[in-house]
Amino acid sequence: MPSEQTDIRFSRHPAWLRVRFPGGENFNSLKKLVRAHALHTVCESANCPNIGECWDKGTATFMILGNVCTRRCGFCAVKTGRPEGYDVDEPIRVARAVQTLGLKHAVVTSVDRDDLADEGSWVFGETIRKIRELNPETNVEVLIPDFKASAENLARVIQARPDVLAHNLDTVPRLYAKVKPKSSYDHSLNLLRQVKRTAPHIRTKAGLMLGLGEEIEEIHQAMDDVLSAKADILTIGQYLRPSLKHLPLLKHYHPDEFLELKRVGERKGIPHVESGPLVRSSYHAAEQVHELLGRSLSSAFPILACSAPCGAATSG
Repeated sequence: MPSEQTDIRFSRHPAWLRVRFPGGENFNSLKKLVRAHALHTVCESANCPNIGECWDKGTATFMILGNVCTRRCGFCAVKTGRPEGYDVDEPIRVARAVQTLGLKHAVVTSVDRDDLADEGSWVFGETIRKIRELNPETNVEVLIPDFKASAENLARVIQARPDVLAHNLDTVPRLYAKVKPKSSYDHSLNLLRQVKRTAPHIRTKAGLMLGLGEEIEEIHQAMDDVLSAKADILTIGQYLRPSLKHLPLLKHYHPDEFLELKRVGERKGIPHVESGPLVRSSYHAAEQVHELLGRSLSSAFPILACSAPCGAATSG
């Protein structure tokens, strides 16, 4: 079955992209928990299509450093503007929420905070440390921004020793000026390489989204780049246009095409490729790590009974 070219004026989603309306007892309970701890989730802020599935399971991806981003990427639903400071007590509130939910795999992301000298890296590190203090058996995954290529700010996160460090490429180099005008493809690749050079025990993850006008050869080249950065996991998902103000959706990829991309990536040597229309960087995050570790057991990363947090790409 072929993929569908999309009318850029109105993107009508095919059947394989339809999800159920969020609701139910678990969904409402998690919503109350997030409000009680005064937290944000990327599930809500980025309009993630998987929010109904994941929240019904009692899982979410926490978004720290507020819900206002300093960048204006053409694909992202998170609001942009000038954030005001940050909350130094946020890390302990996230840790307590992880404890309440009983998570075995916690995922934390953030908006971009170019307004801060450390770009939020201290809050990332402190959140990892607080989660570990209250939840010593929990694996911690962070989805970080590019920190404007600052080795010092990246080091603050690495020194906190997350189990998984994710960073999204999002698109191919040719489209960066349009899709992520304040970001750099090369900087993002170098960030992933730097993590592996300085902390090879940390699992790394890269993310791509499709439907913005990329060519198949460019996708394959991006896979080669991810492999060259020694990333352990690659996620590939479908771009969904949040509003008419965002970049147009040019193509709906069929599930069979995503499956073929998974095969191509793993044939190239990427240890694990998660590829599908509704895949996001943190979607089924715990299962990704579980499967990866099941094939290459490491005492540094015990296999646990994991939950499945989800999130959409937000980091630049």
